[in-house]
Amino acid sequence: MAALWDMLQEMKSSAYKWVDLTHELSSETPHWYGFGPMESEILFDFAPDCPFQVWKYKLPSGQYGTHADVPSHFHKGMRDMSQITLKEMAYPLVVIDKSEACAANPDYELTIEDLKEWEQQYGRIPEGAFVAFRSDWYKRKDMDNYDAEKKPHYPGWKLDAIQWLLKERNIGAIGHEPGDTDAPAHNDGSFAGESCILAADKIQCELMAHLDEVPPAGSLIFVTFPKVRDGTGFPSRLFAVCPAE
Repeated sequence: MAALWDMLQEMKSSAYKWVDLTHELSSETPHWYGFGPMESEILFDFAPDCPFQVWKYKLPSGQYGTHADVPSHFHKGMRDMSQITLKEMAYPLVVIDKSEACAANPDYELTIEDLKEWEQQYGRIPEGAFVAFRSDWYKRKDMDNYDAEKKPHYPGWKLDAIQWLLKERNIGAIGHEPGDTDAPAHNDGSFAGESCILAADKIQCELMAHLDEVPPAGSLIFVTFPKVRDGTGFPSRLFAVCPAE
């Protein structure tokens, strides 16, 4: 009867490490360039007649900071946040490291060839996996990377790479460090990559952090967020459990 308790104790032992994949949530949190910063104010503060503190937070969107997007974000009538199952909050984690390519080309797009190269080294991407695109973009202070014409430049996914993962590997979700699935330099305004993954009734996570602390294969990822009725996205706490070595 204690099998799960023993499993948890083992996961919390020195044989494993727990990695927070989430940006701290504040007015300074990285967010999509189309939004303003989060606002906050104190509603109740410690005082003789009030033994507690309560804050009010105002977000420009559920898609703020490290967050999860659900199918209804792009497709009316599809599942909202309250309809995402508990089993969709845990996945095998695959990390595709293209940080060097992204350092050389901020408009880099992850390709099918990148995915196949990963498989040549680590084996087949498992069914139901969360596939994360590591770019090390989270380390930048200027994540929007505007050019002289005030156009942003950061990495994204090629549409056919997402389609291949869905059709050929039946993955569970994708994630990335920039604020978009689609690289702005290659986006015609349709946000085709994001639309594709959500149309497949999957979730995705944006503005992830610390993927450089997670091995390419062998870890688990947990994606947690509130059960928001009609919610299309919300700031989320993501973390990975990895072998210590």
